[in-house]
Amino acid sequence: MEFPKGIEGDYIETKEENLIFDVKGLLHPNDRKICFIRFYLDPKGDRIREGQKYKKIYDLKERYSFLSRNYPKYIFFSEQLGFELQGVKSEDIKKIYTPRECFENLREKNILSRLEKYSLELCDLFINEGNLPRDSIGITGSPMVGLSMEESDIDLVIYGTEASLEFQDKLVKIFKNSNYCREYNLHEYQTHYEWRVGGSNIPFNKFLDYEKRKLHQGMYKGFEFFIRYIKSPNDWGGSFYDYKYENRGRIKIKAEILDSTDSIFTPCSYKINVLDIIKNSENTPEINENEILEVNSFRGRFCEQAIKGEKVIVEGKIEKVTFQNKKEYFQLVLVNQSKDKMLLV
Repeated sequence: MEFPKGIEGDYIETKEENLIFDVKGLLHPNDRKICFIRFYLDPKGDRIREGQKYKKIYDLKERYSFLSRNYPKYIFFSEQLGFELQGVKSEDIKKIYTPRECFENLREKNILSRLEKYSLELCDLFINEGNLPRDSIGITGSPMVGLSMEESDIDLVIYGTEASLEFQDKLVKIFKNSNYCREYNLHEYQTHYEWRVGGSNIPFNKFLDYEKRKLHQGMYKGFEFFIRYIKSPNDWGGSFYDYKYENRGRIKIKAEILDSTDSIFTPCSYKINVLDIIKNSENTPEINENEILEVNSFRGRFCEQAIKGEKVIVEGKIEKVTFQNKKEYFQLVLVNQSKDKMLLV
């Protein structure tokens, strides 16, 4: 299946500055890719590629601050989304790195690091035991751009709606039967707790309940791995310009999950039936409960957070969505690391 370059999971390198950005989302403006700074050249950097030192930047506020100070041209205001984003224009792109190309390139490489070797092994395990088509898997993250460290994670991308859903069902058996691929243990969940809850004050026992049933993450021969699923292009729902989003403030609701099929994908999505609007922020206008149709997030921590039939308390940004200037509805978006929540009732 053909996927365009410059989508979720891909990395972009700029021509002049050799900055490396990670691409966010599937739909993009015609003149640029929405992407966020990830690596930059720094003489004090702890990662080396082709004799040059790089530093990694992860925190979202730090990313904006870094670009504002040093490369403001990579920040732009999106009329469609209604806020400032990071992005690289087409004429500034030196190279787009893709996970599927990385997977094939590593197969041809003569000398592999432990991370690269085990990344390939895990891909082969998933292909063989999960009946996954070889062209449906790729390796993303720092190995894709030659900036990994020994303690880096294995980040995989699986492409295609049908392939993803079928493979997800096989993961339970893979975890059960494999000698090396396993779910996290209690200590590993504890080490993840602080940075995954992000200051949101979710108790550890609640965090553990959610995380233990998630299948897109685990350990392989001492390395953490994370799986990102990408829908088939036919299921992306239109073009970037088909959608317009209007920020309506913050909201807290109680809802029933009507459909959680898309909870494994990036972005993850839940169809909901709102049972109660618990709280609106002061600047949030009155919204009819039956107009709020979805909960969406690009953050992996909200993947597989709830399943069909469960009731949840959700707190986040509320947006009015206009599709092709015709259909209008509201969605709740989980973006803020510390404030946004999705908790089982």
